Order: sequence, then C-alpha cells, then structure tokens
Amino acid sequence: MAAARLHSSNEPFQVDTIDVPEPTGSDVLVRVRACGIVPNLKNVLAAADFLPELAFPEYPAIYGLDPAGEIAAVGPDVLELTPGQRVYVNPGRSCGSCKHCRGARPQLCTSYGLGGYHGFTPQAQRVFQRYPWGGFAEYMIAPADSMVILPDNVSYNEAARFGYLGTAYGALDRADAGPTTTVLINGATGTLGVGAILLALAMGVPKILAVARNEKILATLQALAPNRIVTHSNDDGPCTDWARDQSDGLGPDIVIDALGPGSPPEATLDALKSLARGGKLVMIGGGFDALPIEPPWFMVNQISYIGSLWFTTAQGEVMSRMAAAGTLDLSPLTHQTFTLDQVDKAIEAACNRELGGLVNVVVTP
Repeated sequence: MAAARLHSSNEPFQVDTIDVPEPTGSDVLVRVRACGIVPNLKNVLAAADFLPELAFPEYPAIYGLDPAGEIAAVGPDVLELTPGQRVYVNPGRSCGSCKHCRGARPQLCTSYGLGGYHGFTPQAQRVFQRYPWGGFAEYMIAPADSMVILPDNVSYNEAARFGYLGTAYGALDRADAGPTTTVLINGATGTLGVGAILLALAMGVPKILAVARNEKILATLQALAPNRIVTHSNDDGPCTDWARDQSDGLGPDIVIDALGPGSPPEATLDALKSLARGGKLVMIGGGFDALPIEPPWFMVNQISYIGSLWFTTAQGEVMSRMAAAGTLDLSPLTHQTFTLDQVDKAIEAACNRELGGLVNVVVTP
C-alpha cells in the first residue's frame, strides 16, 4: 500500500510503499477514503522532537488524525463488524485495562493518545507502538471498539471532520446543553467553533451566541439559523455585557471556549464573566496562558470551569445518528481535497483558510 510517512521533522512527507497490515484479535483493517487535517497539525509536527512530556508516532511516522473509509477485513475475534461497512475511526487510544478504561472513561487513562497525532503523557508511547497507523495511508489497523458506523447520507469527507465535531459534542454533552440552555461559542469561526455551532443546533439549543473576530464568517454562521444564532465581533469590544443583554440580563448558561492557539486570555475571561449563576465554561480550545481566578466569584455564583478532552466512540455513534436523522446538518461545510502525495500542501492549507472552520481540508488516500 501507499503511505505518506514523515521520516524526520525537518523533511517533507514521503510516499512510501509498505506492506498492508494484517488484522489480528479484535482489530479491524480499514481502507481509508478520507482523512481530515487539523489546523494544529503543523505545530504538532514541529514540536515532536522537543516535548518529552508528550508522546508522538515513531519515525517513519504515519500521521493523520481523522480517518474515514470502509472495513476491508476484521480480526478473528471481531463478531459484529463486517467488511464493506462504512466507518469513521475514532483515533482515541488507551490501554484498555486500567481502572479508567474499565470504567468507560478512556480519556483519563495515563496512556491515552490520539492515533496519527500525539499522546498526552510519555506512557502513551505504548499505544502508538501497538497502533502506529494514522490516516495518511491507504489502509490502517484500529481496534474494533473505535469504529463509528456511518449512515449513507454522510460522505467520507464529512466523516473526516468527526474528530473536531466530536470534541465540540463532548464539551456540549458535559455541560448538559439542550433546549433549556443558552450557549456562547467563543472562537465561533474556527474549526472547533463551527463544529460547536452545528452540534448546538442539532441538540436543540434555542439561542447560540457566536463570538469571534471575522465578521464575514460570523454573518455566514448566523444565516444558518437567524432565529437562533446571534453574533458578536471581538473587534467591537468585550463580549461580556453583550452576552448578558442577549440572555435577558442573566448571561449564557454555557460557554464553549474554542479559541485558537495564541488567543489572549482576556478573550476567555470576558466570556467567563458573562456566565449566568450556575453557569459552566468548557475548555476545548488552544489558549495556554494562565487565567487569574477569583475564588469568591466562582463560589458565590457556583461557576464551573471544565476541561473536556476528545470524545468517546459512543458519542461518535450519537453524532452519526443525528446526521442520519438530519438534525446534524453537515452541508454548510465545503471540502478542499488533496491526494496522498500532497500532504504537505494540505497541512499548509489547513493553516491558511479564508473561510475558517467552514472549510474542511481532507487528504484522500
């Protein structure tokens, strides 16, 4: 098979011919048809040699975080999945045997990592050694319990966006978003932010406050559901008072912080301070600067600041069913596709998108 592999952080990807792996045990062989490019991949590749507190695929490495395709073969212990089924492969990998994995909380596993991307502790190197395949290849092996079955009305290109969609869904789910809540999406025009808006619409949130800088993209987002989405540009000042005005003076019940790397901490604080009493801020973005915390304000207003990492396969199945039912509408996304020998160009395109999160950059092996 052909695989785009990275032999060194200082070199471009190289398309190599390697053996198609054989599925064993409870693993599945997937013929990859599309793999999404995350905007932060360029930074991850540059950091791979300098962050020993994380784990990365070993060189020559097959990256590719968000693969979708069809099952080509299954291991002898796989009883329900069959060749030909269309799937999204959840890249979340964990040890499978610690107390967190046994308790259906794999993201808390000390070996947890994202296949084709990076792990969050040095111990995650163990799962990369077991599953070294990302989506920049014609075939890959993944555990059976990572397969999200796709409905016929979800294309492979759309499924290749499930990673960032799922991250947004996981955050909204943790915050109990639904028809009785008002949700503010901070960084609404980015990849995570657009996903959060599409999922909030699908989950029945009646009022969505979209906050970002790009007024053109904000207008496009508002047009998706003008009776439910209102927008604010940070160029017009902090969002705090505006958000309260848009929610009967009370403030939003939920803030999804989806700001990108390098965003000023003040942008997060402005959204945090807008929360209603009992409100929750869920962090899924790339803001890394320390935030000044006022404990009395958190205590008196019963405010929650929550971190949310990725999503489970079960949550991916919920998204798939939403899409099948038509409540999750993926049609606003446009797809920019690249072939396997254009991976480097695809990574650059993911960093420089005029339409922000409305553009889905995909490699099609």
